[in-house]
Amino acid sequence: MLEADATPLRSLPLAETITRLHAAGRDELLAFVDALLDHARETEPVLRALIPEDDRRQRVAREVDAILDRWPDVGARPSLFGVPVGVKDIVAVDGLPTRAGSALPAEAFEMPEATIVRRLRDAGAIVFAKTVTAEFASMSPGGTTNPHNPRHTPGGSSSGSAAGVAAGYYPLAIGTQTGGSMIRPASFCGIVGLKPSYGRIPTEGVLAHASSVDTLGLFAQDVAGVTVAAGAVLDGWRGSETRDTDSIRLAVPDGPYLALASPEGRQAFEETLTRLARTGIEVLRVSFLDDIEEILDRHGMLMDAEFAAEHEERFRRWGPLFSGGAAEQVDRGRRVSADQLASALAGRADFRARVHAFLEDVGADALIAPSALGPAPDGLRSTGDPKMNAPWTHAGVPAISLPAGSVEGLPVGLQAIGRFGGDEELLGVAAALERLVLPD
Repeated sequence: MLEADATPLRSLPLAETITRLHAAGRDELLAFVDALLDHARETEPVLRALIPEDDRRQRVAREVDAILDRWPDVGARPSLFGVPVGVKDIVAVDGLPTRAGSALPAEAFEMPEATIVRRLRDAGAIVFAKTVTAEFASMSPGGTTNPHNPRHTPGGSSSGSAAGVAAGYYPLAIGTQTGGSMIRPASFCGIVGLKPSYGRIPTEGVLAHASSVDTLGLFAQDVAGVTVAAGAVLDGWRGSETRDTDSIRLAVPDGPYLALASPEGRQAFEETLTRLARTGIEVLRVSFLDDIEEILDRHGMLMDAEFAAEHEERFRRWGPLFSGGAAEQVDRGRRVSADQLASALAGRADFRARVHAFLEDVGADALIAPSALGPAPDGLRSTGDPKMNAPWTHAGVPAISLPAGSVEGLPVGLQAIGRFGGDEELLGVAAALERLVLPD
């Protein structure tokens, strides 16, 4: 039986959940998802991570029946068989409306089911729920609270996806990152978040924010979880193996970028570096990103311009339904000239090459930095600042956030950044670091 031991299944990491579900029959699978649905029903009045759905229990039961019909032979079941997944509400799922955290009607976002959802279904997963997002996956929060303290933000814009994993609603969730919407929520919620290299997961069926940098990502409780999920959804997956710690070399980008972190965020990061040094892992401190403000400005301009282009027709039809912040972003984006946008895109390509050259020059496997400026800010009016994440989104390189302790009861994360296309190698490094970065 699924509940044979004293550990509630909802608290188990994804890889262990997969093992427990692989041979399950209908009664066991339904009991499992019913327990998760009951847990969510009890917790949702405070957490507010899920998009309301009248017949969620019946729909999920139909999804369970569908995977059992498709894979009756236990030996033929795929890697994510029976795994419930939270799906950010800018990602199209057949049969569920997309509203993108906005007041616009669902007809404004009609799209075929997203490629990533189809890949998850082909791997045996079931859609547990659509999850709350900031409006248009941008700045206006959706009301989700932090599972560690409801007075604090869970981060965003992938708020509901991250909070739901942290709260035990589902062991896997989909988010997106255009600024810092994977890495920052993972840090604030104390889970693992992977932002793959740009383009490794197709974005068909996903509402665009800024299509030249938008990246789908994965949340789970640990690196093993995001790794098995990555194997199901990333293009050209090559497999990932945990690295030996004595072969790992990390680089810290000293200078104005690191100085952006808050005092408590910087202190937590330095304590993590001390723990890593005790393990024998080589950590280099090297000056990098002296032009961080220029990079952030360029990324912001690119986001504004592409956001305005994406929503031009929607704004024409439903402009009064846009929040003030979204309307202002459309206005800013309209004022970006074609030459300015072309320059920003060229700068993005140049910066990607710079990141690669930096890692090659110093002989590092990855960069490491705080996942956010500090712990989750107080209040729900903001999802926090993406400055620690935006440069790596701009470059399109892979990044992962690992839980790395807490500050006054709120989680903080360590961000590891790899080479473009080197997602498998970054995951191997992250798997080696995962336990080492936590306080004793």
